[in-house]
Amino acid sequence: MSTDREKSHDMSDSDIALLLADATDEVEIGIAPYQAVLRGGRRRRARRWAVAAATALVLAGSSATLAVAGLPGGDGGQVATQPPGPADADPSRVLQTTLATGTDRGTKWRVLINVWSAPRDEKQAEAQRAAMALRGETPPDAHDASDLIGKITYFVYRGYGGKSTKVMENTVPKTDRLTGTDLMSGSLPLEPGGTKDVRLVIGYVAKTAQRVNCTWTNGTATVVEKAGSATGTDVPAIRSAEGSPYDWFVCLAPKGTEYQTAEVIE
Repeated sequence: MSTDREKSHDMSDSDIALLLADATDEVEIGIAPYQAVLRGGRRRRARRWAVAAATALVLAGSSATLAVAGLPGGDGGQVATQPPGPADADPSRVLQTTLATGTDRGTKWRVLINVWSAPRDEKQAEAQRAAMALRGETPPDAHDASDLIGKITYFVYRGYGGKSTKVMENTVPKTDRLTGTDLMSGSLPLEPGGTKDVRLVIGYVAKTAQRVNCTWTNGTATVVEKAGSATGTDVPAIRSAEGSPYDWFVCLAPKGTEYQTAEVIE
């Protein structure tokens, strides 16, 4: 669906059907406990969420839900961040950024993102696909190498203890942008394989966003602000990710409560 459609939260049945068709790409529909929520002023194509079990995609303003089958993947728990690369970084080199870290009941957790910059021609695209394959990553909606030209691909991983699970992936034009209060977020259990305690929220926002509020079912909230140069990954913050056209945030609900909403405040 075009990103320059009218600004509205209201969605017709045909709008919902188109968004669901974009998101599914022949995956099975079923019942699942996790949510990916589209918020903000513009209608945007639903991003892919791939969790170990399944993800229920909820379109804001509708009751439609869609289960997206889990995808294999993982990077063996690697969390090291590579040095920043130039704007025209080698497309066959992954740009990795750690978005968040923490300890939950004695178990360390982390969220990181791998970004692959846009190939300029088919030769670069072929080299990129080969490099991705070595890491166990497959670009979505890229049946041919040429499908990657001019697009960036990213993969988001949740690590818990010694296990790492892919939870989000997409291939988008390198010119793709969010504006204003646009936000895409997904909520899922912190512990892989869980179906309860939906506490972990991962999302992305416009680079101009200064604050996101994550609210929980017990009525409390976590305020996530723009990261400063000294803000550690153990502090919830809106962060840039090398190579990504968006900024990212991660927040974790306190034990005993769960995700309710996430929205850009300013």
